[in-house]
Amino acid sequence: MGVSLKDVAKLAGVSVKTASNVVNDYRHVSEATRTRVRSAIDELGYQPNLTARHLRYGRSGLLGLALPELDVPYFAELAKEVIAVAEQRSWSVLIDQTDGRGDRERLLVSGSRARTLDGLIISPLALGADYFAALRADMPVVLLGEKAAPGTADHVAIDNVAAAEDATAHLIGLGRRRVAAIGHQREPSAGTAEVRLRGYRRALLAAGIRPDPALVVPVDSYHRPDGAEAMRHLLALPNPPDAVFCFNDLLALGALRTLLASGVRVPEEVAIVGVDDVEDGRFSTPTLTTVAPDKAQIAQAAVSMLLERIGGSRCRPRELIAGHRLIVRESTAGRTLE
Repeated sequence: MGVSLKDVAKLAGVSVKTASNVVNDYRHVSEATRTRVRSAIDELGYQPNLTARHLRYGRSGLLGLALPELDVPYFAELAKEVIAVAEQRSWSVLIDQTDGRGDRERLLVSGSRARTLDGLIISPLALGADYFAALRADMPVVLLGEKAAPGTADHVAIDNVAAAEDATAHLIGLGRRRVAAIGHQREPSAGTAEVRLRGYRRALLAAGIRPDPALVVPVDSYHRPDGAEAMRHLLALPNPPDAVFCFNDLLALGALRTLLASGVRVPEEVAIVGVDDVEDGRFSTPTLTTVAPDKAQIAQAAVSMLLERIGGSRCRPRELIAGHRLIVRESTAGRTLE
C-alpha cells in the first residue's frame, strides 16, 4: 500500500491538517514543524497526488515564466532556478519567449494562453506600469526587471543603479580615468539601460570625473556582436578608454574578443567589467569580472510571491530588491600564479 498523509502526520507527531498545510506550502506553519513534516515525507517517500490537489482547488498546477530571450544565458540560468524552486513546491513551469513584443506579453498576461496558467512570472519589456495597474486580478502576476512601478504588482529586481555604480567604482579604484560604458539604449523599453547608465555616471561624479558622452556607446541589443562592434568604435577614438563597463556579460564577452583581435592587453591596457555572472564569463580568456545578481534569491522570491497570490493573499503589491555582488576576475585583476 502507498504511504498516506496520515502516515506522514503520525511519524511527524502532528495532525493530518498540519501535515497537509506543509505539503501545500501554507505560510502559517512554524519552521520546526515544517522541518519535522518534511523529514517524515523524505523518510517515508510520500508522494502527494498533485493532480487531485490541483483539481480540488480548481487549478492547473502550472506556473508561467515569460522571458524576453531564452538564448540569453542570464535568462536561461534564471529559468533553471525558477524551475527548481517551483519543483520543490510541487508546481510545474511553462516557459515562453516574448522577444520583448507587446502583443506576446499581452497574450501571456491576459490573453488565451493565460487561461492555462495559475500564475505568471514575467520580465516585461514592452508593457509598462500603466498596463499592469489596470490589469484585472484574474491571474496573479509577478514582475521581474525594471518595467514596474510601486503599487502595480509584486516585483522582484536587483538595484541596477547600485550594481552599475559598484562596477564602475571598481574600475576607478584600479586607477582608470577614461572609463567607457557599452549598453546605452534610447528605446522607451530600455529601463535597465537607463538605470545602469545612471549608476555609471554616479560613480564617475563621486570620483570627481566628468562623464564624457563620447565614451558612452549605444547598442541595438545586448549580444556579443553588439559588444564587439561597440569596442571597435571605442578603440577608434582619438583618446580610447582605459576601462569599460559593459551593461551585461554578453556585451563584455564581445568587447573582449575585439580587444584580443586588436592586440590590446586586458587588463593592462583596458580593464573590463560585465553584469550577470553567466557561466561563459568564468571560462573566457581572460575570465570576466562581473556583477552577479543573486539569481537564486530572485527565483525564490518570485515563486513565493506568486504562490501566495495563488493561495489568496490580498496584501498590497510588494517589491523585493535582491542582492548582488562584484566578482573580481582576470579582466580587471590580471592573472595570478597558483
